[in-house]
Amino acid sequence: MKITSLDQIPAAPMQMEGAIGVDKQVPLGKADGAPNFSFRVFTVAPGGNTPYHVHDSEHLNYILQGEGVLVDEAGATHPIKAGEFALVKPNEKHQYRNTSTTDDLKMICAVPSAYE
Repeated sequence: MKITSLDQIPAAPMQMEGAIGVDKQVPLGKADGAPNFSFRVFTVAPGGNTPYHVHDSEHLNYILQGEGVLVDEAGATHPIKAGEFALVKPNEKHQYRNTSTTDDLKMICAVPSAYE
């Protein structure tokens, strides 16, 4: 069993081409012995974005703070804000963008541990 808080988890810059101003934390995941799922927390700085990318597994996202847009595979933008959930299905191209000029966009991203 593990109990932790986000302020105890080190943040590191996201290591994917196309990421701008994104930090990643993994409060629960493979390193903790989680066999099936991992919780990652991404903090996107004002004006920053995740890569515009696609992958084989779904992402289950919960927006903790801030606001921005989720870009779909057609390039359309969908507003998101704190308190909302978003599902990105397998092989669905997507990108999160922080549209704020002052506040971080922070979200939990649950994925299969194998994908982490």
